[in-house]
This record gives sequence, C-alpha cells and structure tokens, in this order.
Amino acid sequence: MATLPMAPPAAAAAAISSSPSTRPIFSSSRPNRILLARFFPAAPAPAGARGLRTSAAAAAAAVEVGGVKIARDDVVKEDDPTNNVPDTIFSKIGLQLHRRDNHPLGILKNTIYDYFDKNFARQSDKFDDLCPLVSVKQNFDDVLVPADHVSRSYNDTYYVDSQTVLRCHTSAHQAELLRDGHTRFLVTGDVYRRDSIDSTHYPVFHQMEGFRVFSPDDWSGSGMDGTAYAAADLKKTLEGLARHLFGAVEMRWVDTYFPFTNPSFELEIYFQFSEGKLGVKFKPFSKFPPCYKDMSFWINDAFTENNLYEVVRGIAGDLVEEVKLIDNFTNKKGMTSHCYRIAYRSMERSLTDEEINSLQLNVRETVKNKLNVELR
Repeated sequence: MATLPMAPPAAAAAAISSSPSTRPIFSSSRPNRILLARFFPAAPAPAGARGLRTSAAAAAAAVEVGGVKIARDDVVKEDDPTNNVPDTIFSKIGLQLHRRDNHPLGILKNTIYDYFDKNFARQSDKFDDLCPLVSVKQNFDDVLVPADHVSRSYNDTYYVDSQTVLRCHTSAHQAELLRDGHTRFLVTGDVYRRDSIDSTHYPVFHQMEGFRVFSPDDWSGSGMDGTAYAAADLKKTLEGLARHLFGAVEMRWVDTYFPFTNPSFELEIYFQFSEGKLGVKFKPFSKFPPCYKDMSFWINDAFTENNLYEVVRGIAGDLVEEVKLIDNFTNKKGMTSHCYRIAYRSMERSLTDEEINSLQLNVRETVKNKLNVELR
C-alpha cells in the first residue's frame, strides 16, 4: 500500500516511490522474448499501536493465512540456532489488516483495485492472502538477489530456519504465480524486516505489487522496441493511478537505480498539504508523555543494533517508541561503549515509574545475557 513520507506543508514532494515505502520499478528480462513491468506501493504498519498485548497464550495460538494454519512452534523455534523470529513478530502474523475493508490499508487496497478494474477490464488477477512463510529460494534466488547481498543476512531478515523466512517483499510470490500461468496480477500482503525502533520504522509493513508480462505482439507496430514500449506503459499506468488516488497533481519521473531492475524509475508527485485532505501534516499519535531510560554497555564483535532492537521489542512490545544511540566511545584498551536512550510511551494511558523501571530492568538483564555484552 502507499504511504507518503511527511514533508513541510509548502512545496512538499510526496514520493510515490521510495525504499522501503512505494517503489515503482521497471524490469527488463530476456528482451527478445518477454518484458516484465512491476510496481510496489507499500505502507508501514503503525508503531506503538496498543501497548504491550503479547501473552504466552496469544503467542501459542495458531493462525490461518490463505488456508494454511501456522502455529507458534512453526515459526518460533528457540532450540534452532538458525531461527531469529521472536513472539512479538509471530503475534503479527494473521492480522491481515489489508483485508479489512474499514481499515486504511484495506480502503487503499480496494481503491487501487478499483482503478485497475475500471481501466483494464478486470485483467489483473488479485492475491491478498498468500502465506508469508516462503523459502529462501522464493524470497531471494527467484528474484535474482545476489548470494552476498546484505538483505540475506540474519541481521536484516527473519529466518524460521536455514531454508525458510518470513517474506521481505511480495515479490517472493512472483515466480510461483508465473509458473501457475498468471501473467498480469496484483499481490498485497504483510512483509517482515528486522529494523530500527523509531517513528518511521516498524518490522512489519505492507506492500502491493503489480506485475505484467509483455509479449512481442504487444509492441509490434508501435514503432518502439519492447523495452521502450513496456516503460511507456508502466509510466502511463502509474500516472493514472496517482491521479486516481490524489487528483490532478503535478508529477515527475526520476531515473534511478535498483539492483534487480533495468531500467528503473521513480514517480514523484507534488501535493500541497491541507487540513481535511489526504496528506495532513503528521501529528503524534499519543497524547500521553514518553518516559526515557538510558542504557550503556561495552559491545563485542558480534553486536548488531538490530539484535538489540529485537531484544527491547521482545520485552516492551509496542510500548517502546524509539531506541536511539546517543553516545559511543572507544577507550585506550580498544573497548567500545554504546549508550542508548529508550523512549517508552503508551497510546492509552500514562505509564508509571514502577512499570517502566521493571521493564528497563528486564531489558538490561536480557541484553546482557542474550547479546553477551558488559553493562556499565
């Protein structure tokens, strides 16, 4: 789904493409045979939504996605050293916010469906309930992610085991759908990436992806080669979608680079923000005050910030609003110290010192034991 990054009210350029938000991309593959055009609008799930709600009973319950039942033990495998999926992430599987017609994600999905149905005579097959558990081959190999690409690392991706991941993108289903004979389709789903804890990042967000296969019959007689024809079709389609969503807006195309598509483009729209309309200036979700706690420790060679974020999120859930590095130094012995400030905030009430102190104590002990660092 499409979420616009916030910008100053005057002269705000709202990007319909950015990473990992919206990403219209053109891909040329086997130019003498077929051409593929695709776009990826995406929206992050809201952070700090309802406080800490994960319980052992809730985490243990099985969920069903696309007819596939997924139990906790299928995803969270504490005895498997290749598994890095915590209960907080398992608890998000099966929510399927994009399938709720009254949810903003569902409304946006259906609005995009409406555009394609009206303009392309219901030519696109639609999928919005595909299972988020995919193979490493589906998630990386089938979409030509290099073997040494950073996205394959355990620091960036949630691994169920060495050969299974929670999908990082809806593109993980492309090859399977093509093999099943689908040549024009829309895929919507929740996707998962290990990421920072702040107001603009969340480990679960949503993507909608459009895909079309072009054949020589499509561009013959156009006066263009296949690449130029598919690029022109992609631009026309996305410009129409932008007008469908935002009205008569100024827009521009930007040549850019993505490692998996060639050529690649981004579409930017110019949208004056105004009260009562799409794109209203961001206001904090919670009216309750934050509570800040600092934590310092000596790091080791294996330390990564994403591992720290997972530990904090696993204990505090959505009560943690931000984890920010505020100081670091290296002493004469070559030991490096990091100091992080953790912001806790509830959507529903003021937090008490007692509960935050208890959370912080738990965070400190778990960071020490799980990450093998020395607290200061």
